[in-house]
Amino acid sequence: MIQQCLSICSTKIQPDQSIITTYNDLFIPANTLLYGTYELKLTITTKTYPNISSTAFTYIEIIPSSIIANLIQYGTSMIVRGYQQNLAINPGEYSVDPDAIVFNTSNWNYEYYCRIYGLYDFPSINGLLLTINDSRTDPSNPSCLSNHSRNGSALQYDGPITSPKSSLAFLAGSFSSNRTYQIMVIMTNRQSSSIQAVGYLIVHVEDTSVEMILLACVISTMCIPDMEYQYINPTTQVALFSACADNCEKIENIAWNIYQGSVNSSTNMTEWILFNQTNSYQNLWFFGMNTSNFTATNQLFNNNPSIIYWRFEVVYFFGLQSSSSALNFIINQPPENGSCSINPINGTTSTSFTISCFNWFDKDNIKDYLFYGWTIDPSDQVMLGFSFVSSIEMFLPGKTDNNSLLSIVVYIRDTFDCATEYNIPSIFVQSDINVINNSFLPMLASGNQNRVNQIITSLSQQINQINDLAIET
Repeated sequence: MIQQCLSICSTKIQPDQSIITTYNDLFIPANTLLYGTYELKLTITTKTYPNISSTAFTYIEIIPSSIIANLIQYGTSMIVRGYQQNLAINPGEYSVDPDAIVFNTSNWNYEYYCRIYGLYDFPSINGLLLTINDSRTDPSNPSCLSNHSRNGSALQYDGPITSPKSSLAFLAGSFSSNRTYQIMVIMTNRQSSSIQAVGYLIVHVEDTSVEMILLACVISTMCIPDMEYQYINPTTQVALFSACADNCEKIENIAWNIYQGSVNSSTNMTEWILFNQTNSYQNLWFFGMNTSNFTATNQLFNNNPSIIYWRFEVVYFFGLQSSSSALNFIINQPPENGSCSINPINGTTSTSFTISCFNWFDKDNIKDYLFYGWTIDPSDQVMLGFSFVSSIEMFLPGKTDNNSLLSIVVYIRDTFDCATEYNIPSIFVQSDINVINNSFLPMLASGNQNRVNQIITSLSQQINQINDLAIET
């Protein structure tokens, strides 16, 4: 039973018919429950004595997903603009709420900040950031705009009446030419000021007017915004697409550049140098070097594990002019510093084994543990089970012969699916066919996904072994 808790947990929630509440595990799909606290009540009743039952409670809280604050379309993080061109940013239109179909612009307050990128920090006084139109100055970190511009002549808020600051236009001449700026928006929820979202845009200003180029990941969920970077796992390929936001009728060529970055310890800034092996690995690691779509395979990351920061830049050529855009990536680091063990270290297919994992750490938090096993060939791994907690009890497959060593691999995954592989020393598991009817069949009827998977895996291993013996004889 599911009850919503306000002052007390008294509002019963009637789940959708697709949600099965009669198994010993419960699956509730995303976007089913509203924000709030809920009481989950599990009641177990014996078939033999229906009047005998046991009840357990647990409580969960449904919280809002993190807002993705995008200043321009697709969340492009770096563009080029001309000194005499307007620049429009619109987080109210382009931001994304994972919990909703359309982002609600009027739910947020918007404050904008700017710094001269690569040279200064965001202006502040006594630790408090100065908004882009604040008339006060920070002697150590000059404003992006002149005093005249900050008084309002260079800025224009274009949002709707309900939220006018959700869109901001920098009028022509606001910035200095041949400089790079970083604009930041901090969005604060109007109902709860503790809920905020932060977005960034790097703008390089040139003397001449240029077309705006947009750049984004083909599959947005594989690139997770993290401040001015996109988070990506080292086992994932980078698939990007680019588009011209303006009237680009005379595109003569497109070229992609890859940069590797390192943080300067004295300035705390990321410094970029051109990756010098691009030509050597074209059509091996890199595909689409002269098209609007570009792919870099995970071999780039696997063969350069010491490089944490990457930049992918696309350049559009229009005769004598060119314009570019870029995305900065930071490699997600997998969980570390932990171990796993199994008890007992031998048994039969009817033995309940316990696998426990200890001390795994990841700054993005541990999401789950996946367990795989194999007997002879590591490429023939089969899934044994999964767990959201660090310990699991499971039944393991075995063989009737003496070659019953089972190797187990645990994949510890963080919130963004970056995984560490941990090998548990091989254990001895002997098949116990005599207990199939007595033990396995009730477990198959239990509805426990993990247990059912383990039993089916064990049975299939034994059936395959019987088949192999029949072929050999």
